[in-house]
Amino acid sequence: MAESGNEAFVTLATNDTYVLGSLVLAESLRRVGTQKKLVVMVTNEISETLKHNLHTVFDDVHVVDLLSSEDFKNLQLLGRPDLHVTFTKLHCWNLTQYSKCVFLDADTLVIQNVDELFDKEEFSAAPDPGWPDCFNSGVFVFKPNVDTYKSLLQFAATEGTFDGGDQGLLNRYFNDWPTKDIKTHLPFVYNVVSQAFYSYLPAFKQFKQNVKIVHFIGAVKPWQHPYNYASGVVTPLPDSGHDAEFLQHWWNIFIDSVQPTLNPAAHTDSPQCLKSEPPTEGLIGQLASLGVDNPVDRSAMDSFHRRMAWEQGQIDYMGEDRFENIQRKLDDAKMKKNNK
Repeated sequence: MAESGNEAFVTLATNDTYVLGSLVLAESLRRVGTQKKLVVMVTNEISETLKHNLHTVFDDVHVVDLLSSEDFKNLQLLGRPDLHVTFTKLHCWNLTQYSKCVFLDADTLVIQNVDELFDKEEFSAAPDPGWPDCFNSGVFVFKPNVDTYKSLLQFAATEGTFDGGDQGLLNRYFNDWPTKDIKTHLPFVYNVVSQAFYSYLPAFKQFKQNVKIVHFIGAVKPWQHPYNYASGVVTPLPDSGHDAEFLQHWWNIFIDSVQPTLNPAAHTDSPQCLKSEPPTEGLIGQLASLGVDNPVDRSAMDSFHRRMAWEQGQIDYMGEDRFENIQRKLDDAKMKKNNK
């Protein structure tokens, strides 16, 4: 394991599928030669099998309680009801065994060594392209402190969050970030989110070689894109905004270092995770069994996308979600209940 004093990169997995992201993130940090420790916070929603995988990769697997914003009204504006669990991220300030940390969302990927981030002070983060006077909370530098954690919880209870998730809360709490000190503004290359791929394509092409951390924001994550095992090529799903080259980088690491360690017997995600995230039933087991003769069953991924579309009000009334199909499922559920 890497050793470098008591500084650490920290990430969070609130369900089994985000464990996949955490494992790839950790491997990407190892590959670029980080000298810092790697820490993952997990909730009890994670299956024991995947907790074992995390223990083999991270220096510290820290179990925390699930925290929910319960602000579903504002999350509806984002179209991301699943993000209510991101308040769990606040537990990172309780990691007082470390003097300084860099938090990375589990859907980020490190392309170049970024250990220099530890020279920054709390609270350092990169601007969010959607509103540059706000920072994106997928990457930030912080100093663990129990008093800060308690203060954040109190602030959340009294002031709330304007977007329903941790980003709105943290931007209100660290509200002097836009104007206080430019040194706390990380260059965009430390948190390149997908908006840049289509909102300012010329700059993306010009500076792409400088990118250090990629952030796969949005409802669709790297592990949900179709991957052809025989050709070794991933196909970006339409409208995901994810760059094909960065997605390929993610999948190359996954296939090389993560997929061989997964347990093929894990045919379903842990039942508890369905409380906080849309289901991806069977996806973990299918990815564990991925091979030339055993491609991923697209039905598992398709069910995820249908669920996400439904929660965002994008209902396929003429197709899968037409009335007779819904009625059939209701009748089947009623019959099963009566037969118990």
